[in-house]
Amino acid sequence: MANFTLYSPSEQVASHLRAEIIAGRWSGTMPGAPTLAVELAVDSKTVWAALNLLENEGLLISEGTGRRRRISLPPETTPSALRVAILDYDPLEQTENWSISMQQQLAEQGHSSFFAEKSLTELEMDLGRIIRLVGQTRADAWIICSGSREILTWFSQQTTPAFALFGRRRELSIAGVGPDHNSAGRAAVRRLLELGHRRIVILVRDSQRAGGPGQAERVILEEMVAQGLPIGTYNLPGWKNNPEDFHRVLKELFRVTPPTALIIDEPFLFHAAKDHLAQRGILAPKHVSLICTDPDPTFAWSIPTIAHINWLTPPIVRRVVRWTNNIARGKNDRRQSFTKAEFIEGGTVGKPTGER
Repeated sequence: MANFTLYSPSEQVASHLRAEIIAGRWSGTMPGAPTLAVELAVDSKTVWAALNLLENEGLLISEGTGRRRRISLPPETTPSALRVAILDYDPLEQTENWSISMQQQLAEQGHSSFFAEKSLTELEMDLGRIIRLVGQTRADAWIICSGSREILTWFSQQTTPAFALFGRRRELSIAGVGPDHNSAGRAAVRRLLELGHRRIVILVRDSQRAGGPGQAERVILEEMVAQGLPIGTYNLPGWKNNPEDFHRVLKELFRVTPPTALIIDEPFLFHAAKDHLAQRGILAPKHVSLICTDPDPTFAWSIPTIAHINWLTPPIVRRVVRWTNNIARGKNDRRQSFTKAEFIEGGTVGKPTGER
């Protein structure tokens, strides 16, 4: 007869927390019991008991009443330090705050990270130039931000571990993470259609149009078709990746058959489009509805508030750090994951002019 071991709730929680600590989920100190209880959907007493078990093992060290426990990994579980190169999409001066947070958390784990000498846009997404840059850069691992299909395919075939942060990574043998725009994108389109919009245009940079629409754009277009709207190049116009051509395509869109709604990728493009249109007397939501596919801290301060697809950066940064630790321990981590995203209907969405 088989022997079964029954574990108490606190032992089960301790087992889960132990695995997360070793995987690099937290560094330095542990979150408090109330925070963990909410995350794990268990009562605080169970979490307290689990934390005490980990203290007894020596994995956690008490710092006194009211203070967070310090994490003390045994030597055999401490990952070796890696030199991680970050190939960003835009030049360093345009780097977002979460990139800095990612570097800080990698440093806390003992890794050194640095931005490559040139970004993907500075290299014009040219694979040959990127290959030369990689060959001239000493790195144990690479993080590629918003890479094209061609670029990520090449990185997935190299011996140096690589991580796709956003980008066209689906179905490639490369680790990666990014927000799941599918349900949020569909929700945004459905809301526009409920309000009466029929001329909906998506504005994204050329790397997300090369070789056909990216996943996020494809989901939006598919939802439009499912709701009975015809689609074509009007709905996903082409333009070169520079300010002059971006403003040119906006002028052309509103010259003859203006869209009633724009779905714009990236906050800086959103603000550029909103300002361009405002200078021409085209205001949101009075004359056109505007939605951004990414969050930005400025949106809550805007009047009207900005309709956008919201997602959180901490889970994305945690996945990058966890992957780096796995690689440092010799694991072949090629798992792709997606974080939650949701459509936030702000004040820049309303009925088309003719429907008011």
